[in-house]
Amino acid sequence: MKDLLKQIFRFGIVGVISFGIDYGIFFLLHNFAGIHYLIANLCSFSVSVIVNYILNLKYVFTSNKSNKVQEVVWYIVLNVIGLGINELVLSLCVSYVSMSAMWAKIIATGVVMVYNFISRKILLEGGNKEDA
Repeated sequence: MKDLLKQIFRFGIVGVISFGIDYGIFFLLHNFAGIHYLIANLCSFSVSVIVNYILNLKYVFTSNKSNKVQEVVWYIVLNVIGLGINELVLSLCVSYVSMSAMWAKIIATGVVMVYNFISRKILLEGGNKEDA
């Protein structure tokens, strides 16, 4: 259980770094460049996914997969799903709740963060119970 808590903490630190990159790029593209919030989100999310992948493999998860190509393909698939969730929540918050895009981005990121931890735990470690 202690190892799982350490892993969750490291995942949180990587998430904060990735969120800073994601939110910073989103802020600049949307507020300064005037790019539509969904397109700005697509761009910022994509950059942060690359950083997040590298940091998660280096500091958070151990990979039990022998086929790295398959692992990367699954990571991309899971992130496309994550992007879809992110775009959906962002759009719903802006369009139906009348929330600012900047606040909606925070909500969308929180929802996707939970999805990301669960999907990466399953993908990269095969759902091992050794840390529990």
